[in-house]
Amino acid sequence: MDLKHYLQFTDLSAGEYAYLFERAALIKRKFKGYEKHHTLADRTLAMIFEKASTRTRVSFEAGMYQLGGSVVHLTTGDSQLGRAEPIDDSAKVISRMVDLVMIRTYGQDKIEQFARHSRVPVINGLTNEFHPCQILADIFTFIEHRGSIAGKTVAWVGDGNNMANTWLQAAELLDFTVHVSTPGGYEVDQAVAGIRSGASYKVFKNPMDACRGADLVTTDVWTSMGYEAENEARKKAFADWCVDSDMMRAAKPDALFMHCLPAHRGEEVEADVIDGPQSVVWDEAENRMHAQKALMEYLLLGRR
Repeated sequence: MDLKHYLQFTDLSAGEYAYLFERAALIKRKFKGYEKHHTLADRTLAMIFEKASTRTRVSFEAGMYQLGGSVVHLTTGDSQLGRAEPIDDSAKVISRMVDLVMIRTYGQDKIEQFARHSRVPVINGLTNEFHPCQILADIFTFIEHRGSIAGKTVAWVGDGNNMANTWLQAAELLDFTVHVSTPGGYEVDQAVAGIRSGASYKVFKNPMDACRGADLVTTDVWTSMGYEAENEARKKAFADWCVDSDMMRAAKPDALFMHCLPAHRGEEVEADVIDGPQSVVWDEAENRMHAQKALMEYLLLGRR
């Protein structure tokens, strides 16, 4: 196979995503039936964390073990990526010893530089600009509950962050629409998102209008990791962007609610919403593992 990385959502085609969603469903069924699926036996995943995470670590580590492989876990202190050793050199060394690398870091430029010098596939576990594995899991979760996402409407309420950027990429590629509502000064930057046009998304000043008629309402914390110094200013700016029961009523009656977690009840979402009947956040969290298993398998083995 040609070497393929997964650094942002646009790195795969619509056809490849169709395969991944089918494969993730198969892998999940086998997991639920306690059936072994050791397609990556004797393969090793290196996980490099410059940003800490619960879900990313557990989903990748447990997922790789379930595929029959093994895991090497590196933190900031272990790896010193780009500080004690140039990124180029780290990539050349690490990629000679493992079969796959997942990196969760700050700037997208770091992971792209690492990938340029890696002999094995590199996966973006999160950067300031993109979070493709999360949106991969989110869309898989939507498909499980409501079928194809093509032609549907996703309401993004909150910060124009890495999640919003990736939703816009996914909408352009998979033919659905995103309604975006952010406070002034926190808008999505189309250039950073890397999308060709604005045809697949609409911007709303009022979050209630963004939710109107949506098939899915989703949000994220107001202050992402790395922006803690802005926390108090963000709380004031985002006060009207808390997803509440009124917003969910404005959406379609069967609309789903998602949140990539961790969540702060009473800030970006009301407890009645995230813990209510329309919320699928726990399926969404579990599906990180199954979707990433399909992704890792595909990057290493191709279509099965």
